[in-house]
Amino acid sequence: MAALAAGCASNTTIAPRYTTENPDVLRIGGERPASPDPRVENAGSFCLEVTERWSEHGRTPDGQMLWAKDTLRKVVPCS
Repeated sequence: MAALAAGCASNTTIAPRYTTENPDVLRIGGERPASPDPRVENAGSFCLEVTERWSEHGRTPDGQMLWAKDTLRKVVPCS
């Protein structure tokens, strides 16, 4: 039992590693990424205006900013 308690009390810390599989929707650190201009997508009988914006979503434990892309869609007439 003492060996188990000693193992837990060793206070070994695992260094965090921050990565993302898809940098198009999440970025870690740096300045706010540029948001692209809104675009219109044809969806057949109607069109969608797509607006993408980068926003802050907190910080990592070591102080790096977390950026996430918000995507907004609204139905618009096709031109």
